[in-house]
Amino acid sequence: PRNVAILLWEKAWDFIRRAFTVIFTATILIWFLQTFDLRLNVVSNSADSILALVGRWIAPVFQPLGFGDWRAVTALISGFTAKEAGISTLGVLLGVGMDNLGPALGTLFTPLAAGSFLIFTLLYTPCVAAVATIRREFNSTLKTVGVVLMQCCVAWIVAFVVYTLVGIL
Repeated sequence: PRNVAILLWEKAWDFIRRAFTVIFTATILIWFLQTFDLRLNVVSNSADSILALVGRWIAPVFQPLGFGDWRAVTALISGFTAKEAGISTLGVLLGVGMDNLGPALGTLFTPLAAGSFLIFTLLYTPCVAAVATIRREFNSTLKTVGVVLMQCCVAWIVAFVVYTLVGIL
């Protein structure tokens, strides 16, 4: 039991150390993209940030799912660091605290679009730490990118099917 406990501790500590490094780096990147514009000026409005620009560029891909707004897409991007970050990003972008986030989300999503968004969020790539683990296990960047793309495609297809079928009904 002692050897097993030591082995478990070593493996868990190794994972925590690697995951923290990846999550910390991704968090800094999201902060940078949300704080600065293309001229590297600090933005007073998140809508002027590099992250918003990227969100606007990607948003048409999600239009068929019912949530083609750049703020929803930006929440998905920040959710790539950790799923929980998506909710706080929506709060920041909508300019509300967590207490008033529910009613504010009603201005961004219809009930059907919210369901589609939730389905996509549940099925797309778990987080950066999981991707780092996949990369380490496969020992291949190409295979890791393939897994991430496959997960995103499956999430998009399922969310599209649900959004379309429920929309018809």
